[in-house]
Amino acid sequence: MCQIDIVVPIYNAYNCVKDCLTSLAQHQKLAENIYLLDDCSTDVRIKPLLQRFADENNWSVLYQSENKGFVKTANQGLKLSKNNTVLLNSDTVVCQYWLHGFKQCLESVADLATATAWSNNAEICSFPEFLKNNIIPKDINKFSQKLYKNYSPVYPEIPTAVGFCMLITKRAKKVVGYLDEKQFGHGYGEENDYSLRATKAGLNNIVCDNIYVVHVGNQSFSDLGIKPDENSMKRLLEKHPDYLKLIHEFIDNDPLAEVRMEILKKISQD
Repeated sequence: MCQIDIVVPIYNAYNCVKDCLTSLAQHQKLAENIYLLDDCSTDVRIKPLLQRFADENNWSVLYQSENKGFVKTANQGLKLSKNNTVLLNSDTVVCQYWLHGFKQCLESVADLATATAWSNNAEICSFPEFLKNNIIPKDINKFSQKLYKNYSPVYPEIPTAVGFCMLITKRAKKVVGYLDEKQFGHGYGEENDYSLRATKAGLNNIVCDNIYVVHVGNQSFSDLGIKPDENSMKRLLEKHPDYLKLIHEFIDNDPLAEVRMEILKKISQD
């Protein structure tokens, strides 16, 4: 029931991809399947890199013959996965116990749709400072171990997942479906839309608050000149007119503040 697959959409950003896959190879023990999906990268170094990691770790790798964009590529992976699925950006670095935390979350939270890890750079899931790009801990695995071992998660609800490292449950895929390819094209807004659709279906979006994943941010999209803008928000508001009100209320209240303070207290203990 709690089996987890990992899907990594990839487009260029060689150095980030290498760092991501190196960390994934070190912390993959609890994953059932790992799928690397190359969205027709133009960097000739990408294909042999992916093939090497796939061969060494018994991962699956798929090469698309044309660039389909992040959302279609992500959906391809989500559909390949018949289990709970972590959609992992290729500009991340995973840490010790990250999958242990996600599995524990699956066992603990009823009606779960999505779960998001803490990160240095993850908007409402940024840690330790809210909505900021924080300094990455010097020893991320030591930090991650202290977080997992010293702190008992409460899985606070959030209005939207953050897509850099997002667990999507098998149940959510059945009830909610997949990311909206038509509306969100190459990306930005698709995880917000998915989360709101999940909430309307009676499912929950939470922070998996005892795990941490590093997020460099916007590396794969940079080659295509794609970034969040007014059009991204317009597409989201067309489907969810109350989105901005919902997010502003969450930001103003910052219900995660006490959680972050408690974590800082716990991880400061020897």
